Amino acid sequence: MAELAVSLVVEKLTNLLAQQASYMDGVSRKIVQLRNELRWMQSFIKDADMKQEDNDLMQQWVNDVRDVAYETEEVIETYVSKAAARSTFDLVTKPFYLYKVGKEIESIRMRIREISGRRNAYGVERNSRGEGRGVNERLRWWRQPSPHVEEDDIIELVEDTKALLTQLTSMESRRRVVSVVGMGGLGKTTLAKRLYNHNDVKNHFDCRAWIYVSKEFRRRDILQGIVTDVNALNRVEMEVLEKLKEEDLLKKLHEFLEEQRYLVVLDDVWSMEVWDCLEKAFPSGKTGSKVMLTTRNKEVALHADGEGIPHEPRILTENESLQLFCKKAFHGINSLPRELNKLGKDMVMRCGGLPLAVVVLGGLLSRKSKSTEEWHRVFRNITWHLTKGQDRIAAILSLSYNDLPSHLKSCFLYLGLFPEDVSVQTKKLIHLWVAEGFLLQEGEETAEGVAEKCLNELIDRCMIQVGRLSSLGRVKTVRIHDLLRDLAISQGREEIFLEIHHGNKAERSETISTKSRRHAIHSRYDRYVFLKKFTPHLRSLLFFNREYNVDVERKRMKIGFIEKKLNVIYKNFKLLRVLDMEGVRVVSLPDTIGCLIQLRYLGLRKTNLEEELPLSMGNLQNLQTLDLQYSCFLKRIPNVIWKMVHLRHLLLYTPFDSPESGHLRMDTLCNLQSLPYIEAGNWINNGGLANMTSLRQLGIDGLSREQVTSVISTMERLQDIQSLSLLLTEQEMFPILTGLSYCEHLQKLCFYGRIEKLPDPQEFPPNLIKLTLYNSELQRDSITKLERLPNLEMLVLGDGSYNWREMAFSSESFPKLEILKLHLLKELEDWIVEEKAMPKLKHLVISRCEKLKQIPDGLKLATTLKELEIVGMPVEFECRLRTKDFFEFKHIPSIKSTTDMLAIGNLIPRVYIFLPTFY
Repeated sequence: MAELAVSLVVEKLTNLLAQQASYMDGVSRKIVQLRNELRWMQSFIKDADMKQEDNDLMQQWVNDVRDVAYETEEVIETYVSKAAARSTFDLVTKPFYLYKVGKEIESIRMRIREISGRRNAYGVERNSRGEGRGVNERLRWWRQPSPHVEEDDIIELVEDTKALLTQLTSMESRRRVVSVVGMGGLGKTTLAKRLYNHNDVKNHFDCRAWIYVSKEFRRRDILQGIVTDVNALNRVEMEVLEKLKEEDLLKKLHEFLEEQRYLVVLDDVWSMEVWDCLEKAFPSGKTGSKVMLTTRNKEVALHADGEGIPHEPRILTENESLQLFCKKAFHGINSLPRELNKLGKDMVMRCGGLPLAVVVLGGLLSRKSKSTEEWHRVFRNITWHLTKGQDRIAAILSLSYNDLPSHLKSCFLYLGLFPEDVSVQTKKLIHLWVAEGFLLQEGEETAEGVAEKCLNELIDRCMIQVGRLSSLGRVKTVRIHDLLRDLAISQGREEIFLEIHHGNKAERSETISTKSRRHAIHSRYDRYVFLKKFTPHLRSLLFFNREYNVDVERKRMKIGFIEKKLNVIYKNFKLLRVLDMEGVRVVSLPDTIGCLIQLRYLGLRKTNLEEELPLSMGNLQNLQTLDLQYSCFLKRIPNVIWKMVHLRHLLLYTPFDSPESGHLRMDTLCNLQSLPYIEAGNWINNGGLANMTSLRQLGIDGLSREQVTSVISTMERLQDIQSLSLLLTEQEMFPILTGLSYCEHLQKLCFYGRIEKLPDPQEFPPNLIKLTLYNSELQRDSITKLERLPNLEMLVLGDGSYNWREMAFSSESFPKLEILKLHLLKELEDWIVEEKAMPKLKHLVISRCEKLKQIPDGLKLATTLKELEIVGMPVEFECRLRTKDFFEFKHIPSIKSTTDMLAIGNLIPRVYIFLPTFY
């Protein structure tokens, strides 16, 4: 973490010298000297950061470096804020502030020299080499399994075992790699050991070897272990094994395995380097040879075998967790005593289905008396017992955290700010990370692109879990396991990175660190009183409020109280970078909001804003994200947005009654990337759209025919546009839509309104993958154009898009279509799908097409179809599907329906007994 803090400050000082030269002309030389001294610290801080865990002196020294980096950032930002806030930085005030900041910089440089001196005086470098060895050796002893010793207290994961057994015993001609991937404590090694000793595996392979790798591996040790396990050397050669050169050892192993059908298990692999240095030892051998590896990093698995599909074991169900817990706590008994039943279940739930946590908790309680008082005592401190008291869990989970690069550590810790069991929207998370400045520039890649790569890396490292996927397979939400969240909070507090407030007495006590730079409030309105305790260190404040159902009078009292408390923030925390007030019931923002000129992220989603935003918001010139979505009572956006020249994401959409925005001036927003909703206005033709050359997402409502022509003609300049939605005013009609073929990156296209003539396939964007049409009144022959789009993966035909009685999909049409949604096609009666149409269709939705008689016969042979959704269709339609057509479509794994079940049941009362796939 200190490494990242120093890196970010060095970059900030460099940018400051380039971009704020007019403010710094009196102290620029001192800033250069300060930056160079911090750069010098960078040369060894990374090594110190990694070694600090088990070395108190090193830890204190690293903390000192981090603090001095934070202090530097605070001094410079405070000076820039004061300079920028003054309309005239005159001859009287400027020398005063320059003198003050110069003295502060000299003080920081003196501290840096003292810190460097302490490092040498303490002999920290010398001590760091020896300390912690006992801890690491003990952890290695814990984790290093004996493959031949079966564990008694395990839960058999039948489906996981079956799937992996199929992979291991398959008979490919070349050697393949089978990978088991998952977070620490998930039971990867236990599962691999179960397979290693399975009779089918023993009988399938000529020889087997099990090697524990770990982070601190030596290639020679691994090779020797494999050689020993598979008996690759004769007795004489074994006697001189230690004298063999490493390359000779590898060669002999390769030659031996070439004549064998072998299985080598590499347990606990952390890096691609392990595979790179061992791969040559593993020939194809006999048909069916395998290497099996367990890892916490999906990238490692794919690096070893890019064609393989890494297997990710699931977490335990509640019943499985309880069964395992009872085995450990009561030595084989499978149920809880009645008086301990609720307590036991509550504690097991806190383990989140993680086998290691369940085993450790069961082992802990097996040594306690079986009394409700003793179990209550453990339950009250369950988090401490799982993350601190049993250092085995803490150490194993911390291994994954310590292996992260510094920027990923910050990204991971940030998730600790979110409440337990909350699904976090990935777009919002990415915008927050960018606003915090965690991510260093990578060539020409945008900060959001770098953030998305970091998100995917944390997923691949099994530090966070995928929540919900979009229809096209992109990650929309993520979650974090409870124990990893506890780790993030614990580590974040140690690093003065974050603090959580729940509003209870313990949280309001003096033990709460007000020095932490990021605070999250998970409490009721009347707990915001502690805001007065915050210090100027505060950089981020996030509210997570769930108290929505309060009576009107009480709500008004609360809102007034909240606004007074929030006014403290606007006045006193002028270095704030992130302010997220989603769900906080405020009705107005005061002019003092304009004091937060360092603000990068302002979240006002789902607030009660009723009045127009203050004009002082134009002072927020560093703002990157302004989120006003679902602010249902906000009527108008003030015309000051053009002053926010660094704005990247402007989010305005509110269902049914979005605030007025067509009057805005937009021509200065050349950094804008996301504008998913805005009203049409003069800004389109006044250079606003043409200057948004960074735009990726655009949605415009209330367009006239002429404005559509202007938008389409501008598309050629917007080379990065990926998503475009155009909504016409009533009675208007789209002109001929030519010009979109220049947009090579445009993947999603949405048209609301009548289309005079649908473009020919070659006139569409060449890489279009999603097309949505509403009220289009397509001509009858339009389907023949759509079905020839070469890369289309998702098609939505919505209300009024197609008003003909018949619709036909010809043979070999829609070659890449995976998702088709038909919604409110009120005139459609007969839908014909010819053989070989939509050869990749996976998901079909038919919604409220009230005249449609049946699902086309052409889909009866669609073996790719995995999910069928029927929404609001006539009873007769569903009756046919559940009776006459049932056996024709029974190959579809999932058929969902929201039609009135009682009505259907009255018609065919016995069908449901035999149709478990419908729900």
